[in-house]
Amino acid sequence: MNQDNNDLTIFWRPGCGFCMALDRQLSTSDLQITYRNIWEDPEAAAFVRDHANGNEVVPTVKIGDVVLVNPSAEQVLSQTI
Repeated sequence: MNQDNNDLTIFWRPGCGFCMALDRQLSTSDLQITYRNIWEDPEAAAFVRDHANGNEVVPTVKIGDVVLVNPSAEQVLSQTI
């Protein structure tokens, strides 16, 4: 259980089907989501590489102190309860 479920960031890039699918699945929730495009934000890209073994795997989701690499919507939602 995540204590700070208001701090949800999705790291994404244009054209990523997995990113679009996750966004679509979370769109019915009432979560406040910050989006960071790793192609336009070097700090975001570095964050993703730090958590994905040097790769730019998206979506990467940060929820409070928890980081999930390519999670399902269910995994994200389970951290926001």
